[in-house]
Amino acid sequence: MTMAIPTPTITQNAPIHTWYKVGGRADALAKPETIEQLAQVLDENETVRVLGEGANLLVADDGVDGVVVSLKNGIFGETQVDPDSHLLVVGAGVDLRRLITLTSNEGLAGLEVLGGIPATVGGAVRMNAGGTFGQIAQAVAHVFVMGPDGRDRLLEAWEIDFGYRHSGLEDEIITRVAFSLTPDDPKAVRDRLRACMDHKGKTQPMGKQSAGCTFKNPLLTSGVKGIGDAGTRVSAGKLIDRAGCKGLGVGGAEVSEHHANFFVTHKGASAADVIALMDEVEGRVYGTFGVRLEREVVVWERSR
Repeated sequence: MTMAIPTPTITQNAPIHTWYKVGGRADALAKPETIEQLAQVLDENETVRVLGEGANLLVADDGVDGVVVSLKNGIFGETQVDPDSHLLVVGAGVDLRRLITLTSNEGLAGLEVLGGIPATVGGAVRMNAGGTFGQIAQAVAHVFVMGPDGRDRLLEAWEIDFGYRHSGLEDEIITRVAFSLTPDDPKAVRDRLRACMDHKGKTQPMGKQSAGCTFKNPLLTSGVKGIGDAGTRVSAGKLIDRAGCKGLGVGGAEVSEHHANFFVTHKGASAADVIALMDEVEGRVYGTFGVRLEREVVVWERSR
């Protein structure tokens, strides 16, 4: 006799937390706790979006249709060591910053270079999160993903198209990630983590309502005087700054004076303000340098 799969918790007209603290709600929010429940959500809904930490997400003011899935409960929030491979297997909904603190204190090196990045593990792998000191792909052994068919399968790291802010997993849902970490002196790992955090504190507008870097650092197709040569990846923040956009505002959204690739929101801001500001900055950078910026912030809107 086959036992029925318990229905996952689904909330109607649910708020979506983002770091911008603006934007609309989800028509429905599902919180599956098992692989089977996640497969059920996919089977019963045509439009499914996965919500991580909401740190690089902007939701349109009128919200989103379909079902938003939060993977923070049950198996998706667990962390364990595989007894055979000794790899650290982490649920997609585990908070990356807490995982970094845990592994650093245990003297496991490899993730401390991502210190200060707000993300779930699944979200960080999906975008290959990283910064000055490294990227998450360097520590990934394999990833469990679920496709539209509801089948959970394993992808080895070498099968994944990791690149700059890219994994090629846009059409898959990451369910768990196995990390290969290196034993090291806990103090040495914590010191590297502290150095990473200190760097972020000096260069980024910490504590503001922001979604981190708004745009990816572009790869120049032709040289830009004072910026870089053709074929080099350059700072989007420098381009935005040199285009005269620091401090530029639309409604309650503003380009940070501290770091031009960070957009911050103030009281009364709307998602439309942020989108309009991104459009304006993109236009000014292209008009000044002929460089098209690609958004790192993901924008959710209703299906047309």
